[in-house]
Amino acid sequence: MGSATNKVVLSGFAGADAEVKKLSGNLKLARVNLAVNESYKNSSGEEVKKTQWFTLIFWNAKADLAETQIKKGTNITVEGRLQCGSYSAKDGSKRLTTEIVVNEITFKVPEIAN
Repeated sequence: MGSATNKVVLSGFAGADAEVKKLSGNLKLARVNLAVNESYKNSSGEEVKKTQWFTLIFWNAKADLAETQIKKGTNITVEGRLQCGSYSAKDGSKRLTTEIVVNEITFKVPEIAN
């Protein structure tokens, strides 16, 4: 069997400032919800706009960067890997999660009109 790759690239806008937590052992975690917009024409020829939300996870030095640089509306492109998990909700039901653990981040500088 050949090797497998778990890689995703997303470009969008931060839905809020980075949420940062300090964990034991000097670990730092930052979470950011990323809005990715797409548009397409449906079968009737009408333009449809759709937004999908993704949870980004940043660890340690990247969490520091997210904390200082990612504010609501920041336009970023990230490269990372998918991480799936589950947890028990307050009502006892099992919830599934899919997050992107970020390896690389690029900040898009807004263009300045002349």
